Amino acid sequence: MTRFAVKPTLVPLAVFGALAFVPKLTVDIPYVFKSSLNTPGTLQLLALCLVFGGLALTYDLIFGFTGLLSFGHALYFAAGVYVECIALTKWHWGFLPSLAFTALIGILLPLVLGAVSLRVGGIAFAMVTLAFAQAGSILVFKNPHKWTGGEEGLGTDYTKLPAALVGIFNTKNLYWVALAYAAAVFAIVQWAVSSSPGHIWQAIRENELRVEVLGLRPYAYKLMSFVLASFLATAGGVVYLLLLGGATTDVTTANFTLTLLVMVVIGGTGTRWGALLGGVLYTWANQRLGDASGSHAVSSLPSVLRTPLEQPLFVLGVLFILVVFFVPGGLARIGRLRRPRTLQRLQEAMQR
Repeated sequence: MTRFAVKPTLVPLAVFGALAFVPKLTVDIPYVFKSSLNTPGTLQLLALCLVFGGLALTYDLIFGFTGLLSFGHALYFAAGVYVECIALTKWHWGFLPSLAFTALIGILLPLVLGAVSLRVGGIAFAMVTLAFAQAGSILVFKNPHKWTGGEEGLGTDYTKLPAALVGIFNTKNLYWVALAYAAAVFAIVQWAVSSSPGHIWQAIRENELRVEVLGLRPYAYKLMSFVLASFLATAGGVVYLLLLGGATTDVTTANFTLTLLVMVVIGGTGTRWGALLGGVLYTWANQRLGDASGSHAVSSLPSVLRTPLEQPLFVLGVLFILVVFFVPGGLARIGRLRRPRTLQRLQEAMQR
């Protein structure tokens, strides 16, 4: 019997191609979404899921493929959100000049901070990245020159944006932008990890000392991975800004990076699809569980059940624990025979 093999490149093309037709569908999926797929509310939720799916994949590039445990990845996402918003709203730049400036910051900022952070390894590296991220968060709260808006955040000047990206009737266009971002991140990560530097990243993840013995310089390769992942995160911040129409301090906190780590662990580290899947599912659950916690079905339960179920973060925490215990390699590794090493990689990254 002849077996037909599907080319690996056809699968992502089919998946992302199918997702491109979602704004044309009038299908209702009860309990999953509030309304049909082509409504603005559902499209915005799906777009947000795609943005965080792509963002989780950028974090997996440095954690899952290179073995670097960073607690400061939120800084580079926040840079995309705030720099683009400030350039449009406070400096009154045009859309394209602001994009170019944000892209420049997205390269220079991780290049400088990464060059410093990567001088140390393991938990020390994690703490240095956390320190830089905290400094960025404090800067946003201090509201220098009244640029960031402080705790109140900062709205976007819609007059500087393309007309096709403004207004509730153009939500489908924003959905396609988010889909394009997720697809681009997936394609770039897949190309990067399959390249020669990508193989060295994975060798560093497994045993950095052996890479040094071979005469290679792990520092340069780790910096390359760090800058690429951070730049892609900055691009995600711009898409996030377009979706929500403003910048908030939530994206600057250390909890934001920890959320990315949870997304990656749920989906599966170093699996490409895993981080994307984890980011999408976590974001969807985080948005929808808030609605479910206030439903009549939950409010009618006994207090011993109602009280915890009314807390979305509690439910998310329980789901995370269940995944770690029963699918320790993440959802992307369900059905594989070999035992995954997600938690082992986390421990190894902290020990380096």
